[in-house]
Amino acid sequence: MAATELRGVVGPGPAAIAALGGGGAGPPVVGAGGGRGDAGPGSGAASGTVAAAATGGPGPGAGGVAAAGPAPAPPTGGSGGSGAGGSGSAREGWLFKWTNYIKGYQRRWFVLSNGLLSYYRSKAEMRHTCRGTINLATANITVEDSCNFIISNGGAQTYHLKASSEVERQRWVTALELAKAKAVKMLAESDESGDEESVSQTDKTELQNTLRTLSSKVEDLSTCNDLIAKHGTALQRSLSELESLKLPAESNEKIKQVNERATLFRITSNAMINACRDFLMLAQTHSKKWQKSLQYERDQRIRLEETLEQLAKQHNHLERAFRGATVLPANTPGSVGSGKDQCCSGKGDMSDEDDENEFFDAPEIITMPENLGHKRTGSNISGASSDMSLDEQYKHQLEETKKEKRTRIPYKPNYSLNLWSIMKNCIGKELSKIPMPVNFNEPLSMLQRLTEDLEYHELLDRAAKCENSLEQLCYVAAFTVSSYSTTVFRTSKPFNPLLGETFELDRLEENGYRSLCEQVSHHPPAAAHHAESKNGWTLRQEIKITSKFRGKYLSIMPLGTIHCIFHATGHHYTWKKVTTTVHNIIVGKLWIDQSGEIDIVNHKTGDKCNLKFVPYSYFSRDIARKVTGEVTDPSGKVHFTLLGTWDEKMECFKVQPVIGENGGDARQRGHEAEESRVMLWKRNPLPKNAENMYYFSELALTLNAWESGTAPTDSRLRPDQRLMENGRWDEANAEKQRLEEKQRLSRKKREAEAMKATEDGTPYDPYKALWFERKKDPVTKELTHIYRGEYWDCKEKQDWSSCPDIF
Repeated sequence: MAATELRGVVGPGPAAIAALGGGGAGPPVVGAGGGRGDAGPGSGAASGTVAAAATGGPGPGAGGVAAAGPAPAPPTGGSGGSGAGGSGSAREGWLFKWTNYIKGYQRRWFVLSNGLLSYYRSKAEMRHTCRGTINLATANITVEDSCNFIISNGGAQTYHLKASSEVERQRWVTALELAKAKAVKMLAESDESGDEESVSQTDKTELQNTLRTLSSKVEDLSTCNDLIAKHGTALQRSLSELESLKLPAESNEKIKQVNERATLFRITSNAMINACRDFLMLAQTHSKKWQKSLQYERDQRIRLEETLEQLAKQHNHLERAFRGATVLPANTPGSVGSGKDQCCSGKGDMSDEDDENEFFDAPEIITMPENLGHKRTGSNISGASSDMSLDEQYKHQLEETKKEKRTRIPYKPNYSLNLWSIMKNCIGKELSKIPMPVNFNEPLSMLQRLTEDLEYHELLDRAAKCENSLEQLCYVAAFTVSSYSTTVFRTSKPFNPLLGETFELDRLEENGYRSLCEQVSHHPPAAAHHAESKNGWTLRQEIKITSKFRGKYLSIMPLGTIHCIFHATGHHYTWKKVTTTVHNIIVGKLWIDQSGEIDIVNHKTGDKCNLKFVPYSYFSRDIARKVTGEVTDPSGKVHFTLLGTWDEKMECFKVQPVIGENGGDARQRGHEAEESRVMLWKRNPLPKNAENMYYFSELALTLNAWESGTAPTDSRLRPDQRLMENGRWDEANAEKQRLEEKQRLSRKKREAEAMKATEDGTPYDPYKALWFERKKDPVTKELTHIYRGEYWDCKEKQDWSSCPDIF
């Protein structure tokens, strides 16, 4: 997938951590910084990714010598530090900045301005690209030794810097400390003033008027206080003069009491004035915060009102849609070829809309009233010139299927989907437990997707003919990788099979193999698969799918072991699947990635192959979807190296031992191995117009084609899946709900029988698969479902009496 399609994937740069062994402790790794990092344009990191140091490699300790060698010599004349220059900066000049353990310290141009320290690769780069910026207001400046110093803002960003001399280092540290003090002061003033951006102009005016009135009243109180103090002093002086006069003792006592009360009154008035002044200061300090909180509450109330209104509309719409769905009549093929979709005529051609930005309420994609017309003509759905209805197209295809394999299916309707509206309440839950409408599905079940692993079965045919076990392992590894090639564009989910559902694929005459899958468990969902070939191999597996929705992406973790046995040699190989991740669930174009490691083991010889699926990284220079591997013998000696991508091809190179410098064996170099390169596997091109047919491969297009004589539990007979393939999604949703409810009733019945048997003390047999038996695997010692036979015999006799009624 092109890098331009990966919109919304790139986040902040990685904070790589160096794995050090021995040696001096290197500097801690820089996290995501502002601007672009040394790792290259667009890396989003403040510094380059630090490579893992070799064991015992020296890290830059005090003195800072890089593992790749000493730091480059500074230019003549020092680091080029300067005072305030023409750019208006407080200081700018050259410093050496630690990048990683390979490149060590690199010369960078630093600019200190307005409390921010920024750096560039050169002075000329200041015009267009900043490599990183750190705010000194929250940073700590630490001096390590005579020339080294560190600037860190608490872990998110850390710059390890080196000046050309101790004098130059001191100049920088002094300038940085001064800039930090100024930045802290400006930050404090900014905090006091508060953020007024979110406050409306009306609220600001009202607030200022209130504060102005408060200030005026406090000034009036201060004037009154001064007058009280002045008159109180005069009163006390007069009382003192009265005390000096020769008056009766009783009068002197009264005058003394009045004097004390005047003093108390003056003290109280002073306290009142001070309290009023404190209140004014407090109001001025916190009024901005109060105003912001009030504005936030107002916004919250408005949002709640809008949400309630929307919910009321959705509820009303759901009620009307439900009433319409419960009386929806069965459609005849003749009614399908109606006029153009009224929904499309109202909104225009849906294909012209941007699916990534188009959002609708979730209920609209679950059920539509009949008058909106899910019964589209073939031309309305696919844009083809044919006016044939979908049902007529399907009947026509059935006739063709009797002669040859079908090469097309009805085109996918252009319904706008809103996955987020359904999945926003399902974050952290298992995907198999989320009731999903068919709008997000493709018209295949998980059993059919599992059968798609056999698309490149010829790799196993070639492996069966190999006499060398190591060469055979190379083909098995290529087959393992090839099973992921169909997933690169397949962003729709398959149908979750019903318990007891089966799928057969009989290609014994055409390709020499036949395959059978059965859903052996519903929670957790598990499917057993058995394929056998007359070309000398058997493939069997039991896959349990566990998945978690994480908001931005969906992780799908297949659990279970895959077995491949070659009849002639008895070589028995096992491996497990890697994790599949669906990105951009919320916003952007959906894309799929595979990541992890696969160990393929030959249990007879001990040979191994380790495959590494490299996860996509915006910062990596490697090709996307890269896969590498090594084939080793039991002693660990590498005989073949594998290289390719999981969506295109796989190649192998034979490793020839060459004499090393010390007389020992050494690996053959890559350019010398070109002569031994062998193309193991290359992906088949997709059919014409595959983008309109769910990006199905040639094999996938044939999997759901109707075949006679299959078991009544076969996925081809599943009604909701068939309706969905024919483009009748509304009926498919209703049918899907019916099947799920039927399955729930069956499960409750089994649970009730089990509870009753427990109470009565009678033995009760839990659910058992029909064509597979659960037992311990003789090789892996795991409990797994292994094919017990009888299916093909029953098909030949057309004896399906033991099959459950699941549809």
